[in-house]
Parts: sequence; C-alpha cells; structure tokens
Amino acid sequence: MSAEAGEPATVLIVDDEPRVLDSLEAVLAAEFRVLRAGGGDAALGILAHEDVAAIVTDHRMPGMTGVELLRRSLDVAPDAMRIVLTAYTDVDSLMDAINTGHIYHFIAKPWDPNELTVIVRRATERHRLHRENARLRDELQLAYNGLRREAAEARERPLSFERLIGADTGLKRQVELARKILDADTTVLLTGETGTGKELFARLIHDNGSRRRARFVAQNCAALPETLLESELFGHTRGAFTGAIADRRGLFEEADGGTIFLDEVGDMSPALQLRLLRVLQEGEIRPLGASTARRVDVRVIAATNADLDTEIRAVLRRYRTRARRAIPGISPEALRALAAYPFPGNVRELENEIERAVMLCDDGQLLGVQHLSDRVRQGGPPPSSGRTLNDAIEHLKRRMIEDALRECRTVTGAAERLGLTRQNLQQMLRRRQL
Repeated sequence: MSAEAGEPATVLIVDDEPRVLDSLEAVLAAEFRVLRAGGGDAALGILAHEDVAAIVTDHRMPGMTGVELLRRSLDVAPDAMRIVLTAYTDVDSLMDAINTGHIYHFIAKPWDPNELTVIVRRATERHRLHRENARLRDELQLAYNGLRREAAEARERPLSFERLIGADTGLKRQVELARKILDADTTVLLTGETGTGKELFARLIHDNGSRRRARFVAQNCAALPETLLESELFGHTRGAFTGAIADRRGLFEEADGGTIFLDEVGDMSPALQLRLLRVLQEGEIRPLGASTARRVDVRVIAATNADLDTEIRAVLRRYRTRARRAIPGISPEALRALAAYPFPGNVRELENEIERAVMLCDDGQLLGVQHLSDRVRQGGPPPSSGRTLNDAIEHLKRRMIEDALRECRTVTGAAERLGLTRQNLQQMLRRRQL
C-alpha cells in the first residue's frame, strides 16, 4: 500500500520488547503513521505489503539482529531509510554493518525523544526527495524517448513540398523542377532575394532526396572573410596558419555523403570559386596546409541574391569602357544565351566571353548573339566527332592553367590560385608543353 500525497510518512518500528515499542510509538505517532513489529520476520512480512519510508529497529534481538533485518530488507524495500538503535558497547561491531546494510543512521541508547524525532523526520524527508527525484527521472526519460521517436519519425517522414507556402501557386514551377532532380547529384543554384526561403528550399531538396540519411550542412559565404571561409569549407592541418593548433575537418568533409548548402556564393572570391570548381569537377578537396587531396562525395546546392542579368550588364559596362566602345547595351536574346550557359570557368569565363563579344561589336550596335562564341550560342561546348569526355576535361584544364598564369604571372601564384602545389603545376606545364 502506497502513501497518498499529503498523508504522513509511514515508519516501521521493530523491537522484541513491547514497552520499547510503546515508547517509540508514543514519540513518533504525533507526526508519522507508525507500524509495529516484534521481530525481524514480522518486520519483513510488513515490508512486503506496506510502503515504508523509514525503518527504526533495535540491534540486539533474538533470532534476527537489527543489522541482519536491514540487510534483508534491501530486497523488499530498497528505498526505505534504515535507522538502528544500539548501545554504546555495540558501536565498534556496527561500523562494517553500516555500509553493507545501507544504514542511514544509528542512535545510541538511551535515546533522546527530540533527537529521535529529528533524525526520523530527516530520514522520511530524504526518502520523499529520493522518490520525487526518481519520478522526475522517469518522466524525463519518457519525454526523451518520446522526442527521440518523434525525431526518428520526422527523419523517416521528411518535410513535404506540399507544405511549402506557394507550392501550388507562385512556386509551382520551381517545385516541379526540384522534384525532377531530387535523386540526382546535379549541382543546384537557387536565386532570389534575401529572406525568400532559399535555405528552406535547399533543405527540402535534401530531405526528399536520396541523400536524406546523411548530413545537411549550410554556410553563408558572405558571413566570413575569405581566409576563414576557406578554412571553414576545406579544413586545415596543424600549423597551416597562426592559431591552427590541430587538424580540423572542413564542411565538405562533414557533409560527405550528404548535401552542402552555400548561401551567397556570389560573394566568394575568384580564387575560392576556382577551388569550388575543383570540388564539383573532381570530387576532391585539399585542406589548407595539406600536401594531398581528399575525396568527398557531396551534393552542392548554392544560392545567391545577385541578379545575373545585372551582373552581366555590369561586366559589359566595365569592358566597353576599357575598350572605348560606344555599345548602348545587350540584346534580350544575347542576355538569355549568357544566362543559360553554365560557364564551367565561373566568373572569369563569363568576363572573357563578354570581353570577346565587346571587341567584335561595332560602335552604336547592341551586343547580340552573333557576337557570342559558338559554345555560348549553342548552350555548351561545340560538338566534335570523336571528342571524348577526357578531351573536354583536358581542354578545360589547359584553359584554366593559361588563365591562372596570365592573371598571376608566376607559377607559384598560379598554383595557389588553382589549389595545386608548385611541383604539381610544373609537371602539368611540362606535360602540356606550356
């Protein structure tokens, strides 16, 4: 029988002398519910059916001593507080028993009624606190298990595109496009103003795709200076720079097997864009200070709030000023062709394309599709019979090396720009006779 909330705690007193039991009950009954037992066996029988907060027992009793009773009571009432009444001559013999019997306190005879009441009160209060702590631990464990189940169910049941505001109206076309590339490893670029939910859209692509069981890692590229962003993305080795006291994995390694979302990717420097291009093409990263590359399997979803049309017009203004050409603008057809072309060489290839078109355009004439290269007009590299994928990659590598050498003017600078060691770049130059 358990004590109800608000009821006095139950105390079991055990002694083989009835007059001692009467004295104990007279002292304790004013504050506690008191149960009596004339020996160890009777006490164990009561403990099997009653919820007892404290046991107060004499030590020397015929048949079963008080310490033996308390040891055996651990099986039937493990959380009850145990108090022994003993004479001074018994103190030495009880020292070992205090630990083995989990005895809370022993009281020397003759006992003082006030002292006895205080000790029993503290024992029952401690018993109540233990019970309350156990109850709270159980409730916390249940709540934790429930949250774990909910989290596991949420992982198994990813966020749905249907729950996205605007999925059936303004974002319908974007949702349809996203569904088509869910299970592909295609790199995705999301464009839109700040605060329009690009990261949420990226997470929806990840959570509904084949990589959803792996990590989704996000990084705002505009939030960190270039040197810190490079370390954050690619990691570093110990001693790579001042303060690098240990090796550190970058976000690309953290997202291995999953998805990395790069917000405001347009704010990356050209050098970092070149390193990102290597990840996209080769699936390799090289941490700062490392001499070897590491393979990663990561899907990249990038986002920018930059307007590509505005960027193209800005590049056009810069190069027409440099070439002293009176070109009033760019035709809608040329703008669409430039916006549709993937530009594997990133911003530098776009600039080279516009610079070439400006040189071919006459004063007073709009820059049109006729001024663009064949590969941009056709939306990709010109087809050639017998050209293999390795040929295309080799062509791209050669062009990137030439661009890096032209811009940096030194082999060391070009190697750093390309994410290579100086020795590796020199070997590539010899093989290509550059």
